[in-house]
Amino acid sequence: MKDFQLTPKMLTMGGAFYPTGYAVLMFPQAQEADQAGRKLEEAGFDAQTMLRLTPEAILHDIAKVDGESDFGLPSVGTEGATVNKYVKFARQGHHGVMVHAPSDEDTERLTAALSDLHFSYGQKYHMLAIEDLEQGES
Repeated sequence: MKDFQLTPKMLTMGGAFYPTGYAVLMFPQAQEADQAGRKLEEAGFDAQTMLRLTPEAILHDIAKVDGESDFGLPSVGTEGATVNKYVKFARQGHHGVMVHAPSDEDTERLTAALSDLHFSYGQKYHMLAIEDLEQGES
């Protein structure tokens, strides 16, 4: 798993965070995020396409939060609300894993691989919609 680096492909034309084909999962502890990365690699996900999200990366790179502000750049729609949830969890010290899982089969494999881990929040970015990921999906 690599450390997160924001790329232009992860943004909409308006600059909002929207990494199409990726799932983003938040975990209360860094160790849980690392364990999730190992489980996903064992399930066949490419470690080179998995990204570790620290609270700092979420706040500064994804949300563009300035100082103690609760919100970053304004964004219309679901992607703005989703990023605001990432901010909430990052401020509580949660870490994330971002994994390329473009197909429905990939999503099923992902949730099955993590069935014994508790993630605090999970989202899958489709071409035109963001899907909530729930524990126990398979």
